[in-house]
Amino acid sequence: MPHKTHLALFETERRRLMGLAYRMTGSIAESEDLVQQAWLRWARQDVGQIVSPRSWLSATVTRLCLDHLRSARVRREQYVGAWLPEPLVTGCSEDGEATWILEEEVSVALLLVLDRLSPEMRAAFILRDAFDFGFDEIGAVIDRAPAACRQLVSRARRRIAGADPIPETEPEAAEELVRAFWRASRDGDMAALLDLFAADVEVRTDGGGRVPAALNVIRGARRAAALFAGLARKRGGSAPPCPPLSRINGTPGFVSLEVGGVLQTTALGLRDGRIIAVWIVRNPEKLRHIAPQGSAAAGQG
Repeated sequence: MPHKTHLALFETERRRLMGLAYRMTGSIAESEDLVQQAWLRWARQDVGQIVSPRSWLSATVTRLCLDHLRSARVRREQYVGAWLPEPLVTGCSEDGEATWILEEEVSVALLLVLDRLSPEMRAAFILRDAFDFGFDEIGAVIDRAPAACRQLVSRARRRIAGADPIPETEPEAAEELVRAFWRASRDGDMAALLDLFAADVEVRTDGGGRVPAALNVIRGARRAAALFAGLARKRGGSAPPCPPLSRINGTPGFVSLEVGGVLQTTALGLRDGRIIAVWIVRNPEKLRHIAPQGSAAAGQG
């Protein structure tokens, strides 16, 4: 049986380890499994012989994530439609219940770029920029020379530079945009949608092949508006009240129950008073940790 010291030390690091695993995998469920595996390994250690429990646990979780990503590569390549990370959903108010990860550091935009990196490059970048590991420490984790790790981090930073952080929108303005999008998308109001969307808006809908969803990324204001207008025509009727505003990976959005009882999250990337991205997750495997909010809506995706 592990000593109580094992559990006390592990619990002080659990939140940070979950953040590390989520950045690596984009999955809450997989992160929980990997952190639990780390605990089982930690429980067998002589903690008195470990100089830095924080470094040991971080390295262990990273190695577990690397093994997982390598073994899951074929499955990910066969994923049906657009891929999005499992959403982290919190209430809009700042005094809401705290989550186990800082939302602004794990935006959907960042996770989409990280997902395009090799597992080793992703690990090197995350350990360096998010967890302040030295290059020699990173090398010990991913089995590369420090100089090679420096190059991996540099290359990752260049690729991630394209995923500029979305500037924070004032809560009142964000809520107004979210509610306006809800009304326009549910009523099929093309003019209103075109007024809300930036010219280069992107819409990603992740159904994972399990529920109806757009298979390809929709790019451009007119195509995006046509998508939502078409869905509204199929639905018919007037829009129900907008669900309560949520924060999804640090950006405004909502959780809704769609036609057929399909649960979905909708997150909006906002810039300069326009919507630059719509991220919709409908895959039920990615929403098992989320409870429906608000009234039933109708057919997105």
